[in-house]
Amino acid sequence: MTALATGGSAPAAVAPGRRSRLRRYAPAAAGYLAVAAILLVAGTPVGALVRWTAYALLAVLLPGTLVFRALRRRAYTLVEDLALGAAVGLVLELAAWAVCTGLGVPGWLRLWPLAVVLPFVAVRRLRRHWRVRYATTVPAGWAWSLAGVIAGCTGYLYGSFLAVTPVLPTDKGQAQYIDLAFQLSLAGAATHQVPPDVPQAAGEPLHYHWFGFAHLAATSLISGVDLPTVFFRLGVPALCALAAVLVAVVGWRISGRPYAGVVASALMFTIGEFGFEDGWRQLFGTQATFIVWGSPSMTYSWVLLVPLIAALGELVGRARGVAVPALGRGAWVLVVLFLAASTGAKASSLPVVLAALGLTAAVTLVVRRRLPRAVLVAAGLALAAQLFATAVLFAFTSHGVTVDPFSGLRPYLPAGRSAGFTALVGAGVFLAFLLNLQLRLAGVVALLRVRRGRLAPVQVFLLGGALAGPAGYLLLGHPGSSNQYFTRTGFAFGVLLSGWGWVELAERRALSARGRRLLGAAAAGFAVLLTAIQLGAATSTPATPAYAPVLPLLRWAGALALLALVLAWYWPVLAGRWPGLAGRGGLVLLTAVLVAGAPGLVLDAAAARAHPNGGAYPVVPMPASRVAAARWVHAHSDPDDVLATNVHCREVVDGSCDARSFWLSGYAERSVLVEGWAFAPRMVGRPAGPYAPFWDAARLRANDAAFTAPTAAGLAALRDRYGVRWLVVDRQVGRESSALRTLADLRYDTARLAVYRLR
Repeated sequence: MTALATGGSAPAAVAPGRRSRLRRYAPAAAGYLAVAAILLVAGTPVGALVRWTAYALLAVLLPGTLVFRALRRRAYTLVEDLALGAAVGLVLELAAWAVCTGLGVPGWLRLWPLAVVLPFVAVRRLRRHWRVRYATTVPAGWAWSLAGVIAGCTGYLYGSFLAVTPVLPTDKGQAQYIDLAFQLSLAGAATHQVPPDVPQAAGEPLHYHWFGFAHLAATSLISGVDLPTVFFRLGVPALCALAAVLVAVVGWRISGRPYAGVVASALMFTIGEFGFEDGWRQLFGTQATFIVWGSPSMTYSWVLLVPLIAALGELVGRARGVAVPALGRGAWVLVVLFLAASTGAKASSLPVVLAALGLTAAVTLVVRRRLPRAVLVAAGLALAAQLFATAVLFAFTSHGVTVDPFSGLRPYLPAGRSAGFTALVGAGVFLAFLLNLQLRLAGVVALLRVRRGRLAPVQVFLLGGALAGPAGYLLLGHPGSSNQYFTRTGFAFGVLLSGWGWVELAERRALSARGRRLLGAAAAGFAVLLTAIQLGAATSTPATPAYAPVLPLLRWAGALALLALVLAWYWPVLAGRWPGLAGRGGLVLLTAVLVAGAPGLVLDAAAARAHPNGGAYPVVPMPASRVAAARWVHAHSDPDDVLATNVHCREVVDGSCDARSFWLSGYAERSVLVEGWAFAPRMVGRPAGPYAPFWDAARLRANDAAFTAPTAAGLAALRDRYGVRWLVVDRQVGRESSALRTLADLRYDTARLAVYRLR
């Protein structure tokens, strides 16, 4: 990141013929090859990678780029057209998926790009968008830096996710992060349902943000790559890579400074949280950027949110001196498209956008004494999108989210101590929260100082989103720490502003080429040193008292702050010895602060490799025998067939069922009459948590009787009333009645698993 200080606000125009094509496209090729190589090492079939690449180029990039070119006013760079075009392509894909799946012809989804391509071939006014000349090419350093960000992020994904999570388990001891099979089941449902139901309770409405899983389903349907390979290999790295490019492009567009975008991308995808947690514990509901693979919907939402920020940035008021051409009236169309897609991408997106627009309107009213019409219209559109999401997609369900200020910090506060001591600890915990999750946004402070608090409207908008994210975390509560997603949404705003601040400060300090190299080398060395220290210091010490997990972070933050003070004291002496340091202490300090979270991704991957059965997070057993039976059902059943199983529990504790079992619906890609019900929207937030009983006791009794006391009438009722066609038995949970063989056809049989088809 620190090698990116350029001393200029915009790249020089370069005639296309002055660089060879090979040299111009080498960074993009290197980035793709790095991702492809990592995927192949992780066991991705070559054929799957080829088919996915063809899908990405022909079914997302091509139609999306053509539409984006028709919407934007003037071409600027090829990478901007492709990145924002890919985001538009994903929105169009979502609409095409809904139409084809809703009509019962999901196989026709492969033809949807023709709905865009044919008009752009047939209509004369649209043909000009096939070939576009660009007066501006990206700087080589920008392109190679972005390729490095993508390669580094994919390397992290390999260590933390790809290498420890097989597509299909191969042994009986395999375990898996607890949410993955559930998420796979949502994508499986989306291959044949619109809107999808809760796969673990056939017919139960899925009031949830499921658009990202529809994208994964569409990827499988169009490319022909089986869904588990898309889910466990191709989907997340592709979304991360696209999001990284979008952050870089949008940061450039909004600030007018190309390297502001690359710095923002690095802050979001290669810099983790500032840690030093004892034993790599998850502080404040998260750890490094674990969330990019543990919640694909979060990553998918960024791909829509970042271009939405770009379009809204045009409408709220651009910064002065930005040479990037405006999007023009097409920005309104882009706002509508990305707002619509964001409604079901992640529930945290639109509230943060609304808060950012609200702050922009308030500040404009106070400073300029007028109501900004464009901002108010944009806020109205965002509010309409939020109302649609709340009423239609979520059906007014809260999913356990409540107004509970500081609930995310409360677990670290001591009980039964004096009010003064508790307040002191609370202040320390709040400081730890800021350091852990917000340190990468230190460039915002630099920007405020450089601009003396006088921000352009677009900067106020970014600041509003950056503040609204952590504010949502601090004001709301959730039993599963899902309020952390507001913080993640705020990152998309904050890193853009932080990268902008770093670059503006770097421009004012005007480093020479040698100075930039030295600063970059020093930053890299500092990151390596911090990583080595944290790897060596991480232990598994018991976390008592309650605030013990934050103490290592605070101790190391204090030590680093003391080091900074010592350097500041001696800085005039150092500047006297090396004049190039004079006046640049602030830049050096800001650079060190921004890279202080660099060990986060390394530690996250190291924790996953130390716990090979699914990583260092809550897991469920995922033995190969179960998955093999589920895949057999997938291959021999129809998409609309409903399954029944005798497996409902992750485990049974004191007679209570932990109803987080999702393996059958996940790998069979079929609805199950009653599987694990803990994640059904109506159950989330119940006081008993995952141990709450199933809401339809009669259905559960009928389901279980099919295995323990089957009758012809009972099986016929399951078939005719609920559409059940298959019974899947895990004999380690309970053996089926011998009578079942006379009432249903045994079609699959191993020592542990059996599958029956109802007659």
